Amino acid sequence: MRPTTRRRWRLLPVVFASACALVLTGCGGGDGGGDDDGTAAPTRTAPRATGDPGPAPAARPTEVIGEARGPAGVVVTLHSAVRDEGGFVTVQGTVTNRGSKSFNALTWRSKETELHSQSSLSGASLVDQAGRKRYLILRDTDGECLCTTGLVGIKVGESRPVFAQFPAPPKDVTEVDFHLPAMPPIRVELTG
Repeated sequence: MRPTTRRRWRLLPVVFASACALVLTGCGGGDGGGDDDGTAAPTRTAPRATGDPGPAPAARPTEVIGEARGPAGVVVTLHSAVRDEGGFVTVQGTVTNRGSKSFNALTWRSKETELHSQSSLSGASLVDQAGRKRYLILRDTDGECLCTTGLVGIKVGESRPVFAQFPAPPKDVTEVDFHLPAMPPIRVELTG
């Protein structure tokens, strides 16, 4: 009986190593969307049109479709205005503080009393000049805007990515003006 027990103890490290290998393989973190070379499928960085704003844009695109310079050296640069399939327009851009002191976007919020988003882009709108219609930022069921929030303490020289979602104008509308309180309008072309 003693030799059998020794053999079992000798096999224990082999069994343990095999079990660890299986566990680590199962926890590899891949979603099956990448290739076998270890690259993962790209993740979605644009907001979702389901009422959940999703993550703010992670990368700063290099394309510039419009820019506005406001008071205190603040610059808003728009990178895209994309018409989504769900009947939404998602505008993405960058806010840069080129002024001499820290910037808080409190003047950019909406004046609506039921809106909960404070320092945000909630006061932004899209204006169809030809159709004489204004499209306000979408809100979720909790009263939060589907836009970037927390735009406080933007330091001198700092840039932050921003986004906002609006209801889409009719398909024949290809250009709109992006309005933000205390900033000049930016004419943008809708894509998608």
